[in-house]
Parts: sequence; C-alpha cells; structure tokens
Amino acid sequence: MIYEEVRLFYQSYDKKKCVIGYTCQNREIFAFHVGELTGRQFIAVYAVHAREWITARLALRHIKKSVRCGGGWIIPLLNPDGAFLSQTSQPLWKANARGVDLNCNFDADWGTGRLNTSVRGSENCVGDCPFSEPETSALRDFTLKVRPFVTLSFHTKGEEIYWEFGGKGDRYGAELLKKSTGYEVKKIYGSAGGYKDWCLQKLCIPAYTLECGSDNLNHPITQISKLKKCFNVLKFFVENYGK
Repeated sequence: MIYEEVRLFYQSYDKKKCVIGYTCQNREIFAFHVGELTGRQFIAVYAVHAREWITARLALRHIKKSVRCGGGWIIPLLNPDGAFLSQTSQPLWKANARGVDLNCNFDADWGTGRLNTSVRGSENCVGDCPFSEPETSALRDFTLKVRPFVTLSFHTKGEEIYWEFGGKGDRYGAELLKKSTGYEVKKIYGSAGGYKDWCLQKLCIPAYTLECGSDNLNHPITQISKLKKCFNVLKFFVENYGK
C-alpha cells in the first residue's frame, strides 16, 4: 500500500520532517523538508485525490533529488484513507474516507464549481463547509505556518498546467513548468474550492496544478514511468523560479 511506502520512507528520512495532521481514520499526513532551511520556502502536495495515489511515488522521487538553491516542504500523500480505498476495493475513488472531495473543500468560492454536490460519494462532494475535513484543515494550518512563496499541486492526468483563479496568478511560473515538462499551459473554468484556488485567492501567492501523465492513460495509473516527464520538474522549478 502506498501509505506504508510513504510511512517507511518517513521513518528512514534523516532530514527535517514532521506530521502535519491526521486523517479521519487516524493515518498520519507526512511532510518532508528538502533543500535550504532558511529563505523562501515552497510547498508541494501530492495524492490529493485517492485514485491519483501514483503521485505519492512521484513525490518520493522529488524528495530524493537534491535542490541546489531554495528549499521547501513536500507532502506526498494528503489523502491516505482514500488511497487505501482506491488500492483495495474502489479503484476510481477520488474523495477521502468520508466521501468528500478534498480539492473542493478549500475556502475559495467554495461550493460554486460546475460539478459540485453536497452528496457524499466518490467525487465532487464539497463537504459541510470549507475545511470541514481533517486533511484540508491540516494543509491549511501548515500552509499558514510555513507561509510559502509558491505552492504546487501534483495530480493526474492530462499533461496540463493550471495557474490562474479568479483573475489571479503568475503565468511566468507556468511557463517554467511547461519548459521542464512540455505540458500545455491552460486556464480552467467551472471549478472551485481547490488548494491552488485558495492559495491564489486568499493568500495571494502563486500556485500551480500539474496534471501529470497522458490523458490516454486510465485511472488509477500504477506505473511511475508513465509520469517521467515530471521526474525533474520540481527541482527545475525551484532552482529557476524568481530568478
């Protein structure tokens, strides 16, 4: 199980690390620091959606790569409960264990997305209120503590980069991500309540979502090699953004 992979990696990691919170089923949400401890810091988050758990393995690759300048935090598996469901019984499950889609549960035009619903299930449920879920509230609190200069969210699939919400965003960073991956830079419409959206709207910091892997692939992607265009993207971005 991917949760056990991340947990064992956490136990062996000899640099700065922490648990930012716990899920509704009491699983830890692990965070790993990479690069310099001082100066501006980034946050990168992975496996927000359960069936996209392969991005947690991408995160472990990113942690192992040395960052020559800058530093920040990598959160490989925001949704371990949902990932367990996807790996064991419901492969297409996106939500957490309570049936709330975590990327609809942030306080950024919450509940206004085109596909949003209040009905709990595999996807698109916004929850009872913004940050109703322990996973999103943990990420909120950690983000407010770190005060990153930028955030990146790694999802699957489609080979696209999203950088804007409500008229806010920095396209320059998206072009850097495109330079590293070859992915298409796009604006996305009809969605709300995502981590990127909240960072842009409420924290007023640049934020990016990468949809890793070809759209021809089926969920859940199980081979990390299918995300190879993203193997070096975090290192490249951190070392070049803002120069």
